Amino acid sequence: MNTQVVTRFAPSPTGFLHIGGARTALFNWLYARGRGGKFLLRIEDTDRERSTPEATAAILAGMEWLGLDYDGDAVSQFDGADRHREVALQLLEAGKAYKCFATQDEIQEFRDAARAEGRSTLYQSPWRDADPATHPDAPYVVRLKAPRDGETVIRDEVQGDVRIRNDQLDDLVLLRSDGTPVYMLAVVVDDHDMGVTHVIRGDDHLNNAARQMAIIEAMGWPVPTYAHIPLIHGPDGKKLSKRHGALGVEEYRDMGYIAAGMRNYLTRLGWSHGDDEFFTDAQAKEWFDLKGIGKSPARLDFKKLENICGQHMAAAEDAALLNELKDFMAATGQTPLLHTTEYKISQALPFLKTSAKTLPQLLEKAHFCLAERPIEVEEKAAKNLGEDARAMLSDLTPHLQNATWTRQDLEALLNSFAEDRGVKFGQLAGPLRAALAGRAATPSVFDMMTVLGQEESCARIGDAAG
Repeated sequence: MNTQVVTRFAPSPTGFLHIGGARTALFNWLYARGRGGKFLLRIEDTDRERSTPEATAAILAGMEWLGLDYDGDAVSQFDGADRHREVALQLLEAGKAYKCFATQDEIQEFRDAARAEGRSTLYQSPWRDADPATHPDAPYVVRLKAPRDGETVIRDEVQGDVRIRNDQLDDLVLLRSDGTPVYMLAVVVDDHDMGVTHVIRGDDHLNNAARQMAIIEAMGWPVPTYAHIPLIHGPDGKKLSKRHGALGVEEYRDMGYIAAGMRNYLTRLGWSHGDDEFFTDAQAKEWFDLKGIGKSPARLDFKKLENICGQHMAAAEDAALLNELKDFMAATGQTPLLHTTEYKISQALPFLKTSAKTLPQLLEKAHFCLAERPIEVEEKAAKNLGEDARAMLSDLTPHLQNATWTRQDLEALLNSFAEDRGVKFGQLAGPLRAALAGRAATPSVFDMMTVLGQEESCARIGDAAG
């Protein structure tokens, strides 16, 4: 029987969308999308003290920027509390869970005694098999009757078979004494009710899987396919933290990495398809599988990220790249482009995008489009505008005013002019760069002049000539 693949991403809204969480979401998205399945989003907001609407908004914004679309509406775990409670009461009714009246002090006393005697501190409630007639009129939690003999085997697509002795698992609390369901129960119920077939998540959840499987099996539900993926480490091999740089997806957006490059890099971070480093979304969806995920933590490498983003920038469609540039400028609080400037940049993108790796680099190379007369000349570029250089630009101006304005004709004209003056082309290009852009390092002078047009180019060169 063919079952549609259903994956989910289930972040807690207690902060920004972490880069590790973003990769988990991406893996789930790729696995579902590549198999015609569903990718669902669940906000695990049961921790009411730490969950905030701002964090939820940041997660949604991060996913939108990354281009990770999900099916249906985002589900709030907190909203399902009645359903989670209902399942706990079903288990209680079926004798697969029990009321535990032990107080926190009694549990602590048990653990202290066990520690002193060298026994396991795993709490074993005396109420597990108690006669209901002996139940006091007092607050209680509902605990699962976890199996005590044998072992639980997590058949994991990444980690292989993971075996955990059942005597190492406690009787998990399902409902607190105030009747509220715990996170561990909510996850299981939500995954079942949402029809999740594959649970792809960080390997920090691996120990949870054994305890969650006990609930699943007690309910007689199908066990999903598990894939616990290693965490991302910094370049030094240590757990990713602020000392390594950006942690949140929006920080990467604000640094000017493009989304397609980010998707490619994150997909390749801990997963491989032969030696392929650069690939499209379509290829990623076709190739991505769970067997290709490595068991070792992946290391974040900013140089690789930049190179991949550069390749995606060069391959991007100009209109899409221009939109991404405008979104980046808006997100980072920059002044919106004027219509005329936007047009110039759109004309320049075919040659700008091939040498930039991030959007700030692209903007830097597009400086000649953004600059307005009179052009402010940087100190380094000003050295190319000495008396002889200005005289040369003055002599060049009439030639340009009568030129045919195509790149090919400009190239021929400028090379011929340099030759007639007895100078190398570089000695003409330096003053032209300073005149057209106010910079010493710019795109090709022919490209800049083509984009700026005859009138603007001649005006800038005339200004520089004095």
